[in-house]
Amino acid sequence: MKVHYLTIPLLAGLIAVAVLDSIAVAQGFHVPATISREARGASAEFSGDRSRLPKPDDIEGWKKAWEENEEAQQKENEAVTKKFGATVEKLELGGVPVLDVRPKNWEDNGKVLIYTHGGAYTLFSAASTLISSVPVADATGLRVISVDYTVPPAARWKEVTGQVVSVIKALVEGRYDLKDIAIYGDSAGGGLAAGSVLKARDEGVGLVAAVVLWSPWSDITETGDTYSTLRAADPLLVYADSLENAAAAYADPADQKHPYVSPVYGDYSKGFPPTLIQVGTKEIFLSNSIRHYQALDQAGIAVKLDAYEGMWHVFQAFHWRLPESDIARAKMSNFLKLHLE
Repeated sequence: MKVHYLTIPLLAGLIAVAVLDSIAVAQGFHVPATISREARGASAEFSGDRSRLPKPDDIEGWKKAWEENEEAQQKENEAVTKKFGATVEKLELGGVPVLDVRPKNWEDNGKVLIYTHGGAYTLFSAASTLISSVPVADATGLRVISVDYTVPPAARWKEVTGQVVSVIKALVEGRYDLKDIAIYGDSAGGGLAAGSVLKARDEGVGLVAAVVLWSPWSDITETGDTYSTLRAADPLLVYADSLENAAAAYADPADQKHPYVSPVYGDYSKGFPPTLIQVGTKEIFLSNSIRHYQALDQAGIAVKLDAYEGMWHVFQAFHWRLPESDIARAKMSNFLKLHLE
């Protein structure tokens, strides 16, 4: 079965350093000595086959790609849920399906973390991204509400961001104050998290307490230095005829620099929550993170850019067992504890 580039097998075990170096050279991807031995082992899994995604209007193609990714991730998501002893329950909030993820021996502290999954907007689901939400729930001790938004091309950006805002509103109308709610997202989910927070602010809902973005797709156009400079170094992401197809499935070209679509263009002078941005140095989205950090910082928003040497796109989830992933989640936990008072 052909699996698209965003589906990545997880670390199966350690491989000798000499073998790793020869594999890395053969594939054209440099494996730095400055990352953990486990991360070097994970790097050996990258085949260099970064498959293309369907054309924006290829409904059947997108359906097939989505189904392949769901199937490919099923066992690993079952494994991570079992390992951490998490409880996962289907709910509906504001008319939107979600997964309610609670860590083992969860104690309700009146705080909640919303999660918007990645997958170029068009792939994955709340169920197939438990590799992200379950370890985060365990590391933070928080209840995580994973939004199972409608993926394009079945829905477009206005509806998708509206679904996330509906979840925020439902939590506020229920038992939570905004000061007790944080949101995090990875990749496209990072762009969606930030864009939805901007939309909620502009619609008068208010601001959640904190935002965490992992490798956010903050600009879905091919704008930014590392889209070019890291094109050959990124083992996972490719824009031409791939991410650009997903971008067009999510938003028409005329809308792609709308702040809710590409939040790097947002007006942060009107306010935004404290934000933590985590990114690897081996991904074309590095410029997204840097530009987004600068946009927030220049507006006086409390923001931290947390970069990881030699790491690839959303390593915290795709390779959740790595020491680097543990470090990143620990930093995320400390950040959330600081702002979810």
